[in-house]
Amino acid sequence: MFVGLVGKPSAGKSTMFKAITLMNVDIANYPFTTIKPNSGIGFVKIKSAAVEFGKIPNPREGYFKDGWRFSPVQVVDVAGLVPGAHEGKGLGLEFLNDLSQADALIHVVDVSGSLNEKGEPVEKGTYDPSKDVRFLEHELDMWYFQIFQRAWRKFSYSINQTKENVVKAISNQFSGIKVTEEMVKEKLKKLNLLDKLIIKWTEEDLKLLTQELRKETKPIIIAANKVDVPGAKENYDKLKKDFPDYIIVPCSAEAELALKEADKHGIIKYIPGENKFEILQPEKLNEKQTKALEFVKENLLDIYSSTGVQEVMNKAVFNLLRYIALFPAGDKLADANGNVLPDCFLMPPGTTAVDFAFHLHTDLGNNFVRAVDIRTKQSMKKDAPLKHRDMIEILHSK
Repeated sequence: MFVGLVGKPSAGKSTMFKAITLMNVDIANYPFTTIKPNSGIGFVKIKSAAVEFGKIPNPREGYFKDGWRFSPVQVVDVAGLVPGAHEGKGLGLEFLNDLSQADALIHVVDVSGSLNEKGEPVEKGTYDPSKDVRFLEHELDMWYFQIFQRAWRKFSYSINQTKENVVKAISNQFSGIKVTEEMVKEKLKKLNLLDKLIIKWTEEDLKLLTQELRKETKPIIIAANKVDVPGAKENYDKLKKDFPDYIIVPCSAEAELALKEADKHGIIKYIPGENKFEILQPEKLNEKQTKALEFVKENLLDIYSSTGVQEVMNKAVFNLLRYIALFPAGDKLADANGNVLPDCFLMPPGTTAVDFAFHLHTDLGNNFVRAVDIRTKQSMKKDAPLKHRDMIEILHSK
């Protein structure tokens, strides 16, 4: 799984990336600080299944902290986007190509209204962040449209005009950005294009089709960043009103980064996504740092219940993509080396017991006998969809 961080220059993407991954990256308030994409590991936060049995897990990947399992997700911070990116403006074409394999996009929007459409500083509150959402949609839609348009004339006349050939030709054209035949067929049916000769499709038909494919393959969640800046809450409220179909999370990447760094150095105890922190070494804090922590508590945690950064990651994976976390397990919850629930896998919606068996190992899938729910000790139908945080034992023939 791969989540892309997108947004215009200086909106806070690099700070968000560092807050998510704690990797060292260049952070500056000028356009195109990020030239080449930064790739790192972020984490989704899952209530540990092991603690239900009074045990402490030993994650093979990620980590465990105070009852929570943090499982890894690849995150990529790409170059800033400006209007006209699909025409090559700014670093647009590089930006778009870097996103080709992304499963979901986190759009980092500066809700303080202090940057114009190019990412240049303006007076706070004078720019409407809703424009950023619209122009990102437009740039992505035009990117998909141009991919299709380049090959349109060639294959619209050359392919055999059957439903199957049309679906296959379109899915092949978009295979590099995760479009499937099933997806194309569903969208053609939705737009009443399945029974319409392809040579009679209009440009508007093409734009609607490519827009539908973009929405399916590059779903977007909005990180309303810098929400703790005075006047930003009004813009955040406006975003929610203007875009009711989006998941919009109020955030402060700067605050999350500060809390994580302080926790890393043992100055405070902080669990990502929580609405509180505990100061462990007050003597190491100067007056400025103490006031900064007070500001974070009063202007973020007390109002929004978190800095929003962990929430954005979780909602991108579990709400937007609707993935589920699954734990392979046996009666003793441990592997042959005594490691308790070492693995946690993020799986797409609709994953069944036999799907999960194949994911674990081809032999488990081929020799599948049945699956057992560790909590209930009940057998599960092999084709029944599994649920988030299920603990599954796969039984197989030898």
